[in-house]
Amino acid sequence: MKDRAEITQRLAARLREERTEKGLSLDALAKLSGVSRSMLSQIERGESSPTVASLWNLTRALNIDFSALLDSERAAENPIREVMTADRTPVIRNRAAGCEIRILSSAESVGRTEVYDLRLAAGAALESTAHEAGTVEHLTVLEGRLEIASGAEVVQAAAGDTVRYAADLAHAIRAEAPARALLIVQGG
Repeated sequence: MKDRAEITQRLAARLREERTEKGLSLDALAKLSGVSRSMLSQIERGESSPTVASLWNLTRALNIDFSALLDSERAAENPIREVMTADRTPVIRNRAAGCEIRILSSAESVGRTEVYDLRLAAGAALESTAHEAGTVEHLTVLEGRLEIASGAEVVQAAAGDTVRYAADLAHAIRAEAPARALLIVQGG
């Protein structure tokens, strides 16, 4: 078995490599993982050993497995990065709004390209305030019909239709009857 110092240094180097490869700052990874920025900095410098809980949060945020942090060489022969089974897919249930949002994108894509599976009950309304300047949403209706509002403009969309709209101003998705849609949010 490798000595503790070597494992700590390997972990530090791999964590820093994964974070920078994904274009994440220490602050961004801290927000995604729930591990403080100062602790991340100490771990990446090899000055602190993370707890199992911290490692779990970091690997989920970076969309990698534990072994990837200790591998001395990249696993190029394994191009599949992750399989997110249905029971592990994060789900937000907003009963008041009448919708269920399954988060399909990985943690490192937050703020760039986010993908959601929306399920709306009859009478549901998913209303959003303005996102970052330049943000655009692409909504494809999979089942039912939806009303999409962006600013003062409102359109109707049926199954198979795609609507692209500015999301850097107030916008909403409404369903009179049950509906399902795929939503892609592209940051500005």
